[in-house]
Amino acid sequence: MSLLEREPVRRVQAALEAAGSTSRVIELQATARTAEDAARACGVDVGAIVKSLVFSHDGQAVMALVAGDRRCDMQALKQALGLSGEPGRADPDLVKRQTGFTIGGVAPCGHLTPVPAAIDPDLARFERLFAAAGHPHCVFATDFDELRRISSAVEMRSAGQG
Repeated sequence: MSLLEREPVRRVQAALEAAGSTSRVIELQATARTAEDAARACGVDVGAIVKSLVFSHDGQAVMALVAGDRRCDMQALKQALGLSGEPGRADPDLVKRQTGFTIGGVAPCGHLTPVPAAIDPDLARFERLFAAAGHPHCVFATDFDELRRISSAVEMRSAGQG
């Protein structure tokens, strides 16, 4: 069975189509489990890889969409999502239960339950981005505006961005 036929991957493709995207999930020969792996497999700069980082806040998942060559600005995430208190690392069970994906294949869309998301505007420096699509060997291409739209993400602003 092709990886494209697996339920989590089909859920991502369905979410893309429902959002009006023409992007197609593609299956890679090599793993895209890390941003570095994905960049090699897609033949792009690591910054053009979207990291879908899931954190836990009050027992619920929240997501940060960050360029592969950057770290998540936790203060900007808190501010963008209006969080009180510090979000922490989400455990694999919370990630799977709320997104329906396992770590290494977490997509920015197609979640089982809505997950509040914030996007790093630094991703806009790339014309073409690649994001995980429900499996460590599956990705889809997109751009910043479409990624923000399909993930319903709010833009993060660092302390210096007002």
